[in-house]
Amino acid sequence: MTAPTRTAPPVARPALRLAVVPTPQPPLEERTALRLVQPGRAIPRPVHRPGPPPRQAITGMPADEFGPVRSTRADLPPAAEAGHRLVRTTLEALAGRRPLAHIRDLTSPGIYAALVGGRRPAWCTEGGAPLVVGRMRVCEPVDGVAEISAVAHRGGRAHAVAARLEGIDGRWRCTVLQVG
Repeated sequence: MTAPTRTAPPVARPALRLAVVPTPQPPLEERTALRLVQPGRAIPRPVHRPGPPPRQAITGMPADEFGPVRSTRADLPPAAEAGHRLVRTTLEALAGRRPLAHIRDLTSPGIYAALVGGRRPAWCTEGGAPLVVGRMRVCEPVDGVAEISAVAHRGGRAHAVAARLEGIDGRWRCTVLQVG
């Protein structure tokens, strides 16, 4: 005689559903991007593409159209030189040795407004010791984007400076700045 066999009940798997996921830029064709997403799982975020799109990638846009245009690495000067100039000019402006208007072309409008309206670090404004910018490190994670970090020395103390530069209209522009 054989014993009755028990079978395990089937495992209920969650059904797949379609979710409309916004893309960072409009597609070249008029279609909506769809991805299969399981219930209970987060919808994946679209890939971040900094800055405005390159002009040649947009079909039908005339060459004389106004607005910023993202630049590729080949169209930009060396990032290390632009980063050193940005850090030095910004720290001198924060120390009061040059007008803040000198950094307007080096930064985005939001960064410039924050520097003009914000308070300055105490180590920048006090004392008369010379400001020395040490070795700078440059990393280019994406074409047309550079992240820089440097150490500024003043009066025997070291202070960190970090910035993100994006290539816009054929030159580097600071879009994120942190002075410690």
